[in-house]
Amino acid sequence: MLYLFPRRWYSWDFKVFEDDRPIAVIDRSWFREEGALVLEEAAYRVYRLGMASGAFILEKDGFMVAEANKPHIYRNLFEIEYEGRTFTLRPRWLRRRFDLYEGEARVGSIAPLNPFTRKATADLPGDLPLAVRVFILWLVLLLWKRAADAAA
Repeated sequence: MLYLFPRRWYSWDFKVFEDDRPIAVIDRSWFREEGALVLEEAAYRVYRLGMASGAFILEKDGFMVAEANKPHIYRNLFEIEYEGRTFTLRPRWLRRRFDLYEGEARVGSIAPLNPFTRKATADLPGDLPLAVRVFILWLVLLLWKRAADAAA
């Protein structure tokens, strides 16, 4: 189980914990939909491929590790490609909770601890590398940030 905590009360940067051990930091850019995922073993770049593109990239040392596409402009849905595997990240109806599917099987979920917080838990497949799991968390945080901006 992964746990997400904002680094500061007003920040969209997060610390990621596995049980009680810090394992990653998610740093969002202030101006664009990009950032960095800092793990113990390496740093990764996350970014949107182009302004009109629905593609989001997880990159390490200039090489693409995983890609997420948003096939529908009006739906908070991502299709994630990693080493020949395809996952779908879907929201639950009228909630901030997201479920991760591989094919038709639900294989994971991300949910806030309560309706009024950005703290969250994530139960994602352990056979995915940590960087890919944190990339999935970054995608959810991106959607939560868009929703918060739209509500403001």
